[in-house]
Amino acid sequence: MPCDLWREKLDAYADGELSSADSEAVGIHLRTCPDCASAVLEGVQLKRAVSVAGKRYAPSAEFRAKMLQKISAEQPREKRWAWKLILVPAALVLLMAVAVNFYAERGKARRDHVYSELADLHVSTLASATPVDVISTDRHTVKPWFEGKIPFSFNLPELQATDFTLIGGRVTYLEQTPGAQLVYRMKKHEISVFIFQDRGEAIGSSPAPVHQLSFNVENWTKNGLRYFVIGDVSAQDIESLSKLFRDAG
Repeated sequence: MPCDLWREKLDAYADGELSSADSEAVGIHLRTCPDCASAVLEGVQLKRAVSVAGKRYAPSAEFRAKMLQKISAEQPREKRWAWKLILVPAALVLLMAVAVNFYAERGKARRDHVYSELADLHVSTLASATPVDVISTDRHTVKPWFEGKIPFSFNLPELQATDFTLIGGRVTYLEQTPGAQLVYRMKKHEISVFIFQDRGEAIGSSPAPVHQLSFNVENWTKNGLRYFVIGDVSAQDIESLSKLFRDAG
């Protein structure tokens, strides 16, 4: 069948494991093949469902603290004092080093998780028969459409004399938090711009686009909002669209 060769790549595409060239080719095919687009969408939905289910059984911080306290209480008192005299100074130094490293790793892990979720949302949008809920190239039509649908407002950039075209937008959710997803086209590529309220999480803004799951991504905060720009275009193109949003309004 004509789609057999494409179907072999769909799982890798949804997981972001393809090269940039293969990812671009699959993306173009998805826009013309409803069957393959539906298969990718089902794969992404399954991946997100498994991720959510896995979090249900993660031990809570309270449970871990309780177990550590119980283990500590079972040690003989005299041995605990002896070990404290020897290990406390070294432990303090080690603890500080671990804390710094943990915070850095936690921020990176958190950022990678968010980027993975956004990549899923971006792929789902491209695979959907109705990628946007409001279809318009006019920013003055798209921006007012979001009023009353999300708990914040934002500005859209002027695109005259640029290579970008606004396709439209939709309401989306990241970890049950509502936000806006704007879809732009550049030549034959689609780029998603996600906007959410900034919750002060340890994600960190990227001073330049980073490559994540076959996509280039950039994020920053402005006026209490966090912006993410993601697409399979070059890092320079992601940076150009990001700059237009930073300068808007």
